[in-house]
Amino acid sequence: MIARILVALDASSRAPGVLAAAADIAESFGASLTPFRALTIPPDFPPSAHMAAGDPLPEYLREEAVRALRVLVETLAAGTTVSDPIVQIGQPWRVILQAAEELDVDLIVLGSHGYYGLDRILGTTAAKVANLARCNVLVVHNRIEPPPSSGAILAERP
Repeated sequence: MIARILVALDASSRAPGVLAAAADIAESFGASLTPFRALTIPPDFPPSAHMAAGDPLPEYLREEAVRALRVLVETLAAGTTVSDPIVQIGQPWRVILQAAEELDVDLIVLGSHGYYGLDRILGTTAAKVANLARCNVLVVHNRIEPPPSSGAILAERP
């Protein structure tokens, strides 16, 4: 039974599609949605600028992300049960998993950007969440063609 869904949304143009997929599932099961966004402080941002006590940057970023999530949620059908958005700062895959545990969700829905090459080898947020979550995970894919092969031969399936 799916009763609680955490939908991890980034600021990309694909977020509305991920939210729509989560909303369809929520409607089918009568589940509630919790919109979630993970924020990261860029590694080249000086630590002294965002780690000092009283620094307004993290709270400003959080407020802007909550505002953006609320605007996105307004696009959903009126009958969808949606909790207040949650925004946390940290490594996206870690804070998504932490929120899923804390909320005891039944399903995590997130998007895949369809990375290739080195990102594919090192692992993406979606891959880490899918492999480490203690609940079911739905990865919403963008149906785009992969980039041209760089010499590697891909076997065709019959």
